[in-house]
This record gives sequence, C-alpha cells and structure tokens, in this order.
Amino acid sequence: MLNVTTLAGLIEANRTFPRAITYLEGEHETHTVGFDELYERALGILHHLQRLGARPGDKLILLLGHNEQFIDAFWAAILGGLIPVPVALGISDEHRQKLLRVARRLGNPYLYTERRSLERVAAFAEQAGEAETLRRLRARTFLVDDLDDISRAGKVHRGRPEDIAFIQFSSGSTSEPKGVVLSHANIIANVRGATEVAGFNESDVSLSWMPLTHDMGLIGFHLVMFFNRVHAHLMPTELFVRRPLLWPQFASRIRATILCSPNFGYKHYLKVLGEHPVEGLDLSSVRLIFNGAEPISVELCEQFLERLAPAALARNAMYPVYGLAEASLAVSFPQPGAPMRTLAVARHRLGVGEAVQLIEKDTRDAVRLVSEGKPIPYCEVRIADDEDRPLPDGRIGHLHMRGENVTRGYYESPEADAQAFTADGWLRTGDLAVVHGGDLYVSGRAKEIIFVNGQNYYPHDLESIAHRIAGLELGKVVAAGVRRPGSQLEELALFVLHRGAMEEFLPLAHAAARLINEQTGLEVAEVVPVKRIPKTTSGKIQRHLLEQSFADGQFDAELAELAALREAHRGPQSVTRGAIEEKLKTICDAALGGKRVDPNDNLFELGASSLKLIEIHEQIDREYPGKIDLTELFDFPTIAELARHLEHKLAV
Repeated sequence: MLNVTTLAGLIEANRTFPRAITYLEGEHETHTVGFDELYERALGILHHLQRLGARPGDKLILLLGHNEQFIDAFWAAILGGLIPVPVALGISDEHRQKLLRVARRLGNPYLYTERRSLERVAAFAEQAGEAETLRRLRARTFLVDDLDDISRAGKVHRGRPEDIAFIQFSSGSTSEPKGVVLSHANIIANVRGATEVAGFNESDVSLSWMPLTHDMGLIGFHLVMFFNRVHAHLMPTELFVRRPLLWPQFASRIRATILCSPNFGYKHYLKVLGEHPVEGLDLSSVRLIFNGAEPISVELCEQFLERLAPAALARNAMYPVYGLAEASLAVSFPQPGAPMRTLAVARHRLGVGEAVQLIEKDTRDAVRLVSEGKPIPYCEVRIADDEDRPLPDGRIGHLHMRGENVTRGYYESPEADAQAFTADGWLRTGDLAVVHGGDLYVSGRAKEIIFVNGQNYYPHDLESIAHRIAGLELGKVVAAGVRRPGSQLEELALFVLHRGAMEEFLPLAHAAARLINEQTGLEVAEVVPVKRIPKTTSGKIQRHLLEQSFADGQFDAELAELAALREAHRGPQSVTRGAIEEKLKTICDAALGGKRVDPNDNLFELGASSLKLIEIHEQIDREYPGKIDLTELFDFPTIAELARHLEHKLAV
C-alpha cells in the first residue's frame, strides 16, 4: 500500500507507474490516458490557473460534464494547493441557481468550465437578478475551450495532511448550500480503510458510470482506484442513462472485476433489458458490484443477480455498502465474497429505541433490510436514541459515526456543525439503523420517516411496494407524510408522476391505494398526480417540497377533479341485498366515516387502514362471534364478498 499522506503526494507517487485511466465515450470510442500523461496535463492546466491568479487555498469550482476534462482539472487543483469544489452541471435552472449560491457561499472562487455552460449560467443570472455574482465569477473563470497549450508546467504546492483536499456541497443543498470539508488526511484514511477490507489491488479492473460530482464516482471509483493503481474505466453517466445495456457489455469486454451502481441503476438496466435474453456476456471476472448511495432493495438485488446469472455473474458479487460524503465516502463494508445477508423485520416495529422483530420474509408486514457489513478501519459507528445515548444491539436508533475519515465540519457553517455533531463528538448521519449479529443494517432516513397511527414507516419501503404496479416505476412514485390545513395528524399520500388525462390516472390511483393497504394495512389518504418529481442533482427525491406543496393547496384542483371522477364512475349506489350485507354495510359505514361505501367497493381502495380493519372486525365479531377472522377481510375485501362468505359459514 502506498505510503503517502496527501493527494498531491499520491499523484506524484503514481506519475511513473505504468497504469492508465480509460474513458469510454461510446460503444466503440475509447481514450486512454496514462498516469504519466495525467500528471503532465494537470501541471499544464495548473500553469494557466496560476496565471489567472489562483494561489494555494483558493477555491476552484469545477463545472464540467466531461469526465476527462474533470479529472485533468481536479488534479491540476490538487497539485497547486487549490481546493476543488465539484458542482453538477445539470440542465435546469435549479442547478444554475445552486452554482451561483455556492459561488456566493465560497466568497470569491475561481471557476473552471466550458464556454457553453458559462453562457447558460449567464443567461439565467441575468433573469434571476444575479448579475453581480456572475460578474465576479466571470472575472475569475478559465474556459477549457481556451486550453490550447499545456507545455508549461505550473508550480507544485506540497501541503499538509490536515489541509483541505476538496469541498463537496451536499446533494440538494440549493437553498442553503452546505459544503462538506474533507482534508487530505480524511481521504487517505478512507482509502486505506476501504482497501484493507475490499482488497483492491493492481490486478483489479474497475468500471463506473457514476458522475464525478458524486462521492461514489469521485472518491470510490477514481481516488480509491487511483491509490491502488487499478486500471479504471469511466463511462459517461448520460451514456448509461441512454444505453444502459452497454454497461455490462463494457464490463464483459474489459474483464472488469469491480463495478458499482445505486439502486436506480439496477432498476434502469433491468427495465431496458426487459424479457430479452442475456447473450454474449461473460461477467465471471466480476468479484464486487458496489451497491450504495441510496436505500438498497433486496428484491432488486436478487432480480438483477438472477437475470445476469447466464452471464456467469457470481451471486456473491453483490456488495451492499454504506457511506456518505461526510465520511469521505466509506463507513461500512461486508466481507468480500460472503453471501448477501438480509433481515426480515416487522415494519410496525421500527421506531427509535424499539427492538426489531424478526419475522418470515414472505409475511405481509415484512420489511427486508440488507447487511452493509461492519465499519471499515479508522471509522467507528454507534446506534443512539433521540437523546444521543447509545442503544444496545438489536434496537433501531440514530446512526452516528466518528473516525479519521470523518469530516471535522462544514464550510464556514457553525450552525450546521452544531446540528451535525453530538456533545461527545459523534457525527449524526441522519440515518436510522440497527446492529444485528455484529452487522450494520440501515433502515431509512430519520427525517423522512412517515408517522401514521402512532407507527413509523419508511417511504422507500412503501414505494417499493407501489413499484409492483405496472407503470409505477422507480422515481415515479413518492410516499410522503402530509398534513391537511388545521390538522395535527399526519396522513400517507402517494405522489405519482402523471402527465396524461385524469381518466387514465384514476385506475392507477385505485391500484396503488389498494396494494399499499393490502400489504401494509396503511390507509392512503390521497394519491396525487404530479407533473414533476423534484429531485436533487444526484437524483435523490425531495419529499419535503411535495409535502409543502400539498400543504399549500397546490394540488387541490387535481384532487377535486379526481373525487368528481370517482363519483361519476361509481354511479347510483347499489341496493343492498340481504340482512347480512346490510349489517356489514352499517358497520363499514360507521368505521369509514365520511366515505360512501358501496357493497362492491374494495375496502382497501377506500383506504381501510389496519386500525380501521381491526375496528370493523371487532364489530363483526360482536354480531357474529367467532365466525370471521381478521385475515379473512383481506381474502374478501368487499362487503358483498364478505357477506356471501359469512352466509356460507353460518349455514354450515
């Protein structure tokens, strides 16, 4: 393992090593840059930045969509003691607004970008009243378009391990940018810890399509690989989005041993693959497929492994990990080569401080969690209650961390530091987790917990259930807790991406509400059609924006139209037949107050929560003692069906 203490020392140690980075620009278009050439190019770019006035300690925003240009500029900054600040290029005004806010936050940074991107930012800045911010930024901008000579070398600055290596502004920090400050010592500790567990070595071949503005892309699949002298291959993110089937084709062609993807990448690949057979692929060389950056779906992992089994992909290659920017990426890794471990726990027992209840994975109330291993060397974790007191293994709590790889704080933000760190020096990750059998199982985000009927529920768990419905794919349905004006109670709402007619949306809404009710016992108060799902630059859903829009009444017109359509589709209420059906209808009407219950209505589509079902069952049991089990309400979900079933039982 290399004996270096800074990133500048790393690139200098690698400059004479015969290894390269390969950029995969298209199906048959590649470009390879040796470590020696990378070093010389970085020095040449540094010369231009220093001519512009950049000095050690200055911030350099990297606004680049091209992987090779990004890597060159990143190392130029590192060699000059500048502090790179990666910002996602994006295509929306939200991304441009974030860039300007980051620039203001940094004070007087430099910018490295291309002319077309700068022009787009300039056009937005004029409209948004940010002309002065842009003027200052433009004066300190270097355009990659003007890079015509890199023959002259800049002056290398050899800093200290405790110096800032780079600043990563967290995903979604558009209104109040929050920069994660990582030192050289943080990065090197993270790389060493990850390497000691995963065993990266010079024989590995890596492939990544993750953006370099994301910590998995920049740290995990560039810096970690560069440290270990791995032959790294970088695929443009937009190429993966357009043609995901190229990903395993590239992996097969280059005999990749290390791959990565967050949850949505596996889903995207499988969707495009469809029912087509996997042909012409040999993935037998793959030893690890990193799975992280967002909640991990056990079912999706299993589906992906099953579909690619004909390509000789080993089942134990799936490598679920936990990390975040504040940890310089890696927090916990499983043992390489070990089978993927999972827990099935009761979704109604996931509150902070509660002991997880293990149940069979096929049980209706089961949530499957995946083991993300143990903390890597130089990093510690603990599970704590709401008062930051440690909890014993087996209990759900807040996940805290500390160690040599963990940031010491956010960029000039004492308020953020005060919120993030406990009194005894642990960093609050914002995630909930449990330690079971020595392994870490992350269950969800503390801030995104939906609190309904006194129970805690994880949005991604409910969303994964809704995804089973045709048309409700990953990223197109969002579960969130909402409060109606004047109400103190939180209700469950599903926000569904839909740009068609309301008539087309109605059956989808019914199916979603029914499935969630059947699988979880939760009442879906509203299924809301939305024309856009707000997301961060790294693709994470911004639930709080949808919740706020709901509270502000922005969806009232759509919900009123849906209610009118339901009434129109229902038509005149059916005439109840028989005393049993009439009695059951009276019970359901009382339990589901405010809803118009037809004997042929599915109770789950009407929003019969588990509490409502218990209430209905209790009343039925009073009228017909011992004749109907609670589970039979799921088997006979309409009044008419239940009446016929009960009539048969009474006749026996």
